[in-house]
Amino acid sequence: MISKKFFLKIALERPWFIVGTLVFNWSGAIFNGLGAAILIPFLVVLFGADQDNIIPPDQPILKRLFSLFDGFEGEQKILVMLSSIVLVIFLKNVTNYCGGLLASYYTKYLVKRIKLEGMKILLEVSMEFYTKNKLGDILATINREVNRSAASIKGVITMFITCINILTFIYFLLLLSWQLTIVTTLLLGFVSILNQYIIKKSKEFGRRLSEQSRQYSRKMLEILTGIRLIKLVANEDKEYKSITELIEKNEKVQLQSQEITSLVGPINEMSGIITIIALVFICRYLFSTNIQEFAPILLTYLLVLFRLLPLIGKLNTSRTQLANTLVSVNIILDFLDRKNKLFLNSGTLELKKITEGVTFNQVSFSYPNSKDLVLQNINLEIPKGKTVALVGASGAGKSTIADLVPRFYDPIKGEILIDGIDLRDYDIKSVRKAMGVVSQDTFSFNNSVRYNISYGLENVAEESLIEATKRANAYEFIIKLPQGFDTNIGERGVMLSGGQRQRIAIARALLRNPDILILDEATSALDTVSEKLVQQAIDELCTNRTTLVIAHRLSTIQQADMIVVLDRGKIVEQGSHPELLNKGGYYTRLYNMQFSNQESTNNQETIKNLSYQIRNNLNSLTCSLELISESIIEDREEQTQLIDDSYESTKRIVEILQEYESASKI
Repeated sequence: MISKKFFLKIALERPWFIVGTLVFNWSGAIFNGLGAAILIPFLVVLFGADQDNIIPPDQPILKRLFSLFDGFEGEQKILVMLSSIVLVIFLKNVTNYCGGLLASYYTKYLVKRIKLEGMKILLEVSMEFYTKNKLGDILATINREVNRSAASIKGVITMFITCINILTFIYFLLLLSWQLTIVTTLLLGFVSILNQYIIKKSKEFGRRLSEQSRQYSRKMLEILTGIRLIKLVANEDKEYKSITELIEKNEKVQLQSQEITSLVGPINEMSGIITIIALVFICRYLFSTNIQEFAPILLTYLLVLFRLLPLIGKLNTSRTQLANTLVSVNIILDFLDRKNKLFLNSGTLELKKITEGVTFNQVSFSYPNSKDLVLQNINLEIPKGKTVALVGASGAGKSTIADLVPRFYDPIKGEILIDGIDLRDYDIKSVRKAMGVVSQDTFSFNNSVRYNISYGLENVAEESLIEATKRANAYEFIIKLPQGFDTNIGERGVMLSGGQRQRIAIARALLRNPDILILDEATSALDTVSEKLVQQAIDELCTNRTTLVIAHRLSTIQQADMIVVLDRGKIVEQGSHPELLNKGGYYTRLYNMQFSNQESTNNQETIKNLSYQIRNNLNSLTCSLELISESIIEDREEQTQLIDDSYESTKRIVEILQEYESASKI
């Protein structure tokens, strides 16, 4: 586990936090004990007891403590002792305040470092991590579990400080009477058994709270990301009911946890009172003959014990809270452990310009926790400056090939070469900087248009930004936005249409000027007008670039230099569009299936138009014949014109019927 090394590293980064906390709290414990110790001679002097009878002969420390005030007499001695007690208590509170403040600073520093380390892992870890873990669980871990872990860290510091104070008081209790201290320990021992039961239950509730928190985070994320679908199917009431049940379960566990934790205080208070009463009766029985002489030391002992008992209660409360949050600590330590996660090793070679192209050599791949091969022995050449299109049914492996090129994953067998060098030998950042990706579902940040286009680049010139948007057919709609390039486009670009978001993504790729371009069904979800504009922008983007295209619509890739047909993770055909059609194989079947449906749709539209034209011409012919037959029109020229119009309408109807017959046969 990373735990010891990681926390040791943090501690060494800010050693004065720990040193300061220890020094101040140790000083506070000493002042606390010293204040209790001064009470002994103060009470002896105050009650006028015989010092020789109070101090056992084997306690030189108490003798020296009494000797501190030998230079004073009478009321002056009492006043000096009282002033000393007040001063010591004041110093104790000052040092405890400083120590507590440093402990809080140290806790917050740990929380910050844990969150930063967690974010570093999330940014560096392989995509495999995100296929194994749910996003809601990750968010719950990086937020709630880190805060609960911070409470654990603070609890450990509090326990350490409390233990120092307890040990100091126990030392003074032993000085006063080791016999009474043994009796006190036995009496308080019964309470510790009950506290252990409470701690065990608290730990169980802590585990349930963490699980409930993850379930709640998962559900909330699902609702917020799927809000359009929820509203579309009118499922708001059901989702509200499900989240209500989760909240109620979480609240129930929290209440149960609070109920068991709240028992610690009353139990410790009652046990303290019972212990003090029991001690009084035990002393009355054991020292009945000389109770008056023993009364001052008993009173002092009880006073010190009375100050000790709240510390024991505080320690038990801290132990219970620590048990409740210990599950979160384990979750965080597992989350920060790099050994159980896959990190792609980066090479040292920098990819500057592609000179030959990209090659897949016997590449096979399967996703994590799956034995099924998504790709099997793929051999593929993508020459420099050429466009290679991938086609095939859903699940054929097209997007997986596209994910392997920027090293989102590494193949389990074979190698991917750029200019003859294994992709793993290149610096991973230089590889990704050399690539541009435009997918079907483009991601947009909740920021300005300018920010989204220039994302990942620094000091982008205004002229370059404008040129990229013009080439992407995006400039015209951008300048019409309320603040132009500075317009905020909302969460995931909600203020823009699908086509506009695609053109923003293309402008981003153009601005990056990548050597390798990956287009993953970039126009499949667009309407006809948007598709035309986006396709024009894509054609501009693909010019003189090494391009890998994943296409669903075969009409968009007919001009590709090579088309690769995939089926169940294998390449079944490859060649140009005419070559594949001449083969009459898998690609031909895809083509005929897609274009026969398209032609059928076009024929239906044609038949509808012809039917409409027939009805219009029949109406015109009928009106003309009625006017002629009923002799409504007496003018000879007008009658001749009506006859000519009727003839033209009849002729047009015949022509339309011939077109209708042809369309119906297709």
